[in-house]
Amino acid sequence: MASGSAGFSPAAEQLRGLYDALADLYGPQPWWPADSAFEVMVGAVLTQNTAWSNVEKAIGRLKAAELLSLPALLAADHDTLAETIRPSGYFNIKAKRLRSLCEFLAQQGGLQALAMRDLGEQRQALLSVNGIGPETADDILLYALDQPVFVIDTYTRRLLQRWGLARGSETYEQLRSAFERALAPDVHLFQQYHALIVMHAKEVCRKVPQCASCALVARCWTGRQAGPQIASQPAG
Repeated sequence: MASGSAGFSPAAEQLRGLYDALADLYGPQPWWPADSAFEVMVGAVLTQNTAWSNVEKAIGRLKAAELLSLPALLAADHDTLAETIRPSGYFNIKAKRLRSLCEFLAQQGGLQALAMRDLGEQRQALLSVNGIGPETADDILLYALDQPVFVIDTYTRRLLQRWGLARGSETYEQLRSAFERALAPDVHLFQQYHALIVMHAKEVCRKVPQCASCALVARCWTGRQAGPQIASQPAG
C-alpha cells in the first residue's frame, strides 16, 4: 500500500503502468463528448452529482431550445433554464450555477479571452465562481481549455485506493498535484488517462468491485486480496 499517513507520491512508473494497462485493455477513448468548448463548460456543471446519460438529455434539450450559447443562456430566465436542464437533476441549483458561470465568462470577455490567460490565473478565476469546485474547474481546464491538469473524481480515488497507490484520506489537491508532478504535463495523456479510469470504473471497478470479471485483477492490490481463485482466473 501507499506509504505515509496522508500523502500521495506514487512513482511515475506506477502511474504509467496503470495507464498502460488501461490503454491496452480499452484503447483510445473519445472523451469529453461535446461539439464545442462552451458545451464542455456547460456539461461540467450539469454532470455534478449525476450520471452522464442525464447530462446528455439535458444538453439535448438545451440544443433543441436553442439555449446552448453564452448569449442565449444569459438571456434565459431562471425557470426556463431550470426546466430545460431538469434531466440533469438538482436543476434549480444547476441553473443558478450555469448563470454564475455565464456571467463570469461575460465579465472575462468570453471564452477566447479566458483562454489567453495563464493556467494559474484561469484556475483561480474559475474557483471564484459560485458552484465551481476543484473537480468542475479542472474538467473545464482540461477539456475546454486544453490545459495540463489532472481531474480527480470519485472513480480516480476508488481506483488509486484499490490498486494500493493511495489510502483514501488524501485531499483533492494532494492527489492532483502528485499526478502532475509524477507525469510530464501532457494534455492528451491526462485526457485519455481520466477517460480510461471512467471506463474501467463503469465496466468492472464499480462501487462493489467486479474482480472476477476484471482483466487486470492480477495486477490490482484489491483484486489480489480477493483471493487466488479470482486473481488466477483468465480474463474474459
